Amino acid sequence: MNTETEPRTSALDRYFSITERGSTVRTEIVAGLATWLTMAYILFVNPAVLGALPDREGVELAFPQVLTVTALVAGVMTILMGVWARYPFAMAAGLGLNAFVAFTLVGSLGLSWPEAMGVVVIEGLLIAVLVLTGFREAVLNAIPMDLKRAIGIGIGLFIAFIGLVNAGLIVHPDAGEPIVTLNPGLANLRVLTFVVGLFLAAALVARRVKGALLIAILATTAFAIVVNAFAGGDLWTNDIGKLPSRVFALPDFSLLGDVSFNVFQVVGIGAALAAIMSVMLSDFFDTVGTVVGLSAEAKLLDASGRLPGMRRVLFVDSLGAAAGGAASASSNTTYIESAAGISEGGRTGLTSVVVGVLFLLSLFLSPLAGVIPPEATAPVLVIVGFFMMSLIPKMDWDDPGIGLPAFLTMVMMPFTFSITNGVGAGFVSYTLIAVLRGRAREVHPLMYLVSAVFVWYFVEGLAH
Repeated sequence: MNTETEPRTSALDRYFSITERGSTVRTEIVAGLATWLTMAYILFVNPAVLGALPDREGVELAFPQVLTVTALVAGVMTILMGVWARYPFAMAAGLGLNAFVAFTLVGSLGLSWPEAMGVVVIEGLLIAVLVLTGFREAVLNAIPMDLKRAIGIGIGLFIAFIGLVNAGLIVHPDAGEPIVTLNPGLANLRVLTFVVGLFLAAALVARRVKGALLIAILATTAFAIVVNAFAGGDLWTNDIGKLPSRVFALPDFSLLGDVSFNVFQVVGIGAALAAIMSVMLSDFFDTVGTVVGLSAEAKLLDASGRLPGMRRVLFVDSLGAAAGGAASASSNTTYIESAAGISEGGRTGLTSVVVGVLFLLSLFLSPLAGVIPPEATAPVLVIVGFFMMSLIPKMDWDDPGIGLPAFLTMVMMPFTFSITNGVGAGFVSYTLIAVLRGRAREVHPLMYLVSAVFVWYFVEGLAH
């Protein structure tokens, strides 16, 4: 009798409500491993995205350094999510959010890496304030659902486009026209590496293999090492595409705290506010949709369709954004890949603790990071972009008043290489169309405020 009841009365069981939610410690551990395997690809993809271009001062973020802070923040914030919010939700640097930091803040606005990370810290702290004051719900109600979906779809298109560019499949021709085209030199081993990786990742995803994206990255890297060896070892520079001399190394924490808040002086108040608002909105709504979807899958919602303790989840998520910026890892957010652990039976914060510990152990894998070619991570960006297309059927395309702004939101992101431009185009067009069609009262006052900021950004902000 004591043997049967002891797990139910243990401190671990009571704290995480393991038995109450129909789980066991073993199930939670297995679930944590499944979630980590499914999302560990971010350890290699985040450095690839953030290291894709130098800032205005010529500084490039080193792959091993970014891997270190990616693993550190993901580990700490996921453990905090498990211990305090007590739900099986894992966190890591957000895809799309890191693209915003790299290609919009650094590439388009011309911020330095510390300044770009300062924007992320600001937006994370602002979201934390909105959570604590309850204002977040008001902002959620202000933006039409289809515009929220369009932001996610547009980011997916943008991510896929970045993947194709990183793979060398799409290039900007030297002649200048067309703007982008297929690489005329497709018959090369680096493109072959990408193609092999893409179809391998697609096949693994189609077969619903656990950890498909991580497996694809590692297998494609192994293929690249073999190909590089037969080609004389000069397909890539430095240690890329070569067997590592070692697997483990002490982590490099030099990027921690490398943050500047000079963004207002560099680009002006209007452009800075527009940039902060864009990344905040993306972070803002992606989290809510992810958490609600995961909670429904885990059957954690109450009779009213709400998640008990939702504010704790959102607050930890907002702290993850600020922490990611402070560590130069980009904004951290709740991952939809947490569904992998939930599908294995994970129902409590213990699942998240296991995921966090595994991320912290990954701090020592930086030598592996320097071996992975961009052609091995690019397929994952394409696949993730595909995942984000699942929102398209849910859109109301019969009403041009919302369909056209949603369309502009989606296409302006990849076409202008800017998430900010896409969000702004959608918000401004939605508000103007509503006014011109005589439905001004249907537009929330906050939408007028946000649209006004974006109008200023398009007219004046881009000129600075």
